[in-house]
Amino acid sequence: MTLAPLLAAPLAIQLHAIAALSLIPLTLIQLGRRKSGVWHRRIGWAWVILMAITAVSSFWIHGIRLFGPFSLIHILSVITLVTLVHAIHARRTGNMRGHRLGMLGVTAGWAGAGLFTLLPYRIMGQVVFGG
Repeated sequence: MTLAPLLAAPLAIQLHAIAALSLIPLTLIQLGRRKSGVWHRRIGWAWVILMAITAVSSFWIHGIRLFGPFSLIHILSVITLVTLVHAIHARRTGNMRGHRLGMLGVTAGWAGAGLFTLLPYRIMGQVVFGG
């Protein structure tokens, strides 16, 4: 394991990676705790902010170009941002099922995208596996 590829990457990639990696412990805490109370809300807001930073920062990352400077992952970023807004709105209107499904959907998308970054030719793959 070496941080050299990440430290050599552009600032947008570093910000994106830090925000995404910061979601790991918060996600584990949220999934392991009861789903109500002040700590669920506080950790949840931190999670939402970090997820939004992760999604927004992706628009400055253009390693894979399928549609001009963008790729399919940027579609996931748009879906993530829309779903975050929907899940927050669902919670505020008392739609707990919609809130839960939205947040779990965003979490699944984040986890899937995270696994994709571990491919050997990607920066995080080089960080974790060397190379």
